[in-house]
Parts: sequence; C-alpha cells; structure tokens
Amino acid sequence: MKRITLGNSDIEASNVVLGLMRILEKSDDEIRTLVSTARDNGIDFFDHADVYGGDHGCERRFGDAVQFSAAEREQVFLQSKVGIRQGFWDFSKEHILESVDESLAALRTDYLDVLLLHRPDTLMEPDEIADAFDTLHAAGKVRNFGVSNQTPGQMELLRRSLSRPIVANQVQLSITHANLLAQGIAANMNGLDQSIDRDNGILDYARLNDITLQAWSPFQKGFFDGVFLGDRENYADLNDAIDEIAASYGVTPTAIAVAWITRHPANMQVVLGTTNPQRVKDAASGSDLPLTRPEWYRLFTAAGHTLP
Repeated sequence: MKRITLGNSDIEASNVVLGLMRILEKSDDEIRTLVSTARDNGIDFFDHADVYGGDHGCERRFGDAVQFSAAEREQVFLQSKVGIRQGFWDFSKEHILESVDESLAALRTDYLDVLLLHRPDTLMEPDEIADAFDTLHAAGKVRNFGVSNQTPGQMELLRRSLSRPIVANQVQLSITHANLLAQGIAANMNGLDQSIDRDNGILDYARLNDITLQAWSPFQKGFFDGVFLGDRENYADLNDAIDEIAASYGVTPTAIAVAWITRHPANMQVVLGTTNPQRVKDAASGSDLPLTRPEWYRLFTAAGHTLP
C-alpha cells in the first residue's frame, strides 16, 4: 500500500480510503469485517460525513460497530464532512461546531483527524469559518481541515481568512469522469468540448499549493450513473483495455481503475464507496501499481477522451 502525505499536514496515510456512506443498513459484524479487511490490506484512512445515512446515521453505525482502543485510534485516520443540510448548505460557525460535536459522539472518538467542508456554500463567510476552525483546533476536536468539490477561487477566498492550511479537496474523479485532468490535456483546442475549463484548474492549483485531491466515485460513469467496469454497452473499448492490462499485472479490473488515479504524480487518494470486502481488497491492490505511460493513456483514450 502506497502512503502519501496529506497536503502539508503531518498525516502519512494510505492512498486508498474507505468511504462509509453506505453502511447504514449493515450489521455490526458486516461493518467490522469491512473495516478489518481494509486495515489488513493497508487502508488506515476512513471517510465519513454528517449527512451520510441522514443526521450522522452512518457515523453512528460505525461508532457502534467499531470501537477503537486508544492505541488503535492513533493508528487510523478519521475524516468527516459538514455543511450539507436538508434543502440547503450551511457553513455557519454554529452549524459547524454543533455538527462536529455530534460527529465525535456518533463516532465515539475525541477528535477528527480531518474535517472537510462538504460542497461549496455560496453564502459562506470566510472569517466565520476560520473562527469555527480555530475553535475546533484549539479544543483538540479537529486536527486538520479541508474542503470538498471546491474551485481554486473558492479555496483562495477561504485561505485569506484561515490560520491553518487546506490539506485536502475531495472531488469526483474516475477514468470516465476525468474533466479535471482531460481539459488540461486538450488545452486551447477550439471547438473541442474537452478543452473547456470547467473548474478553473483544480488539479494544477492543488499541486501548486500542496493540497491532496481525494477522488470520490472512482468507478462511476458520471454523477452516480452506474459503474463503467463491465459496461460493454457504453464502454466496450475501455473494458477491453482494462481487462487486458489487469491480466498482464495479475490483478482485477477494479485494481486497474484505482491505479489509473494513483499513478498520477499529484499523489491523490482514492475514496472507495463499496461495502463489499472483496472489492476493498481488489481496490487496495491498485494502490501502487506502476502503470506505464502507454497503459495510462490507452485507458484515457479508450474512455472516450481526446489526445489532440
């Protein structure tokens, strides 16, 4: 398992993350098996959000099923997110502080290693957010802070007020949903949709400012449109390429889909959403797979992206 430094924090963690957004209906034993499989395969970073399962539901299930000893807690990293409420986003200080306290209680832990602002709140007051972050850090409740799905401009606006760095930005990325990589490859190509800059350079901004990108939905075709793995109706060429490359490395297609992201020199993390222990194991095997440039670009073009 490859390990990366999260932004410019002191966290050295696995570059594959177990996301827990789908565990609400799982039994304690199923959750423990999922977590132990992750840890046995080198994954020590676990991703939550207050909204998963509705009102800290998945965090509560995790806390009920997985009770770390003090020593075990220091060996793993817990991340949660705040800001999405029913029908609106809320980055107010009051909500951030209240939600973090509820997350800590649900997870049965004294601190979060990372707290992310979940989606951009256009009504955010950067000074108010900075005050909330300072309060949480001073109380020992949150050690590091980041964002999710934010543009460089939105992060710059925050950074002007924050006293602590933004260590991560969690964004959607897969071989088929690869706008933040593909647009740079086709820069300045008149008439080519791929060349349109839709995010103001999230990838380059993250690399220039030591912000770790965390790739969510790494197997999704689009925005929760289903997975591309095995979809030969829409992605026959891609699946042929994935299967061939997987066979050459002796791994599963899942590993190749992970490796396509982890191979990138930006040192991203891949956030899994599966509750299947075997898929977690398969994904972990793609953590440090050394895809060659021809293999990486073959997958890129097989997914329908253009090399000008």
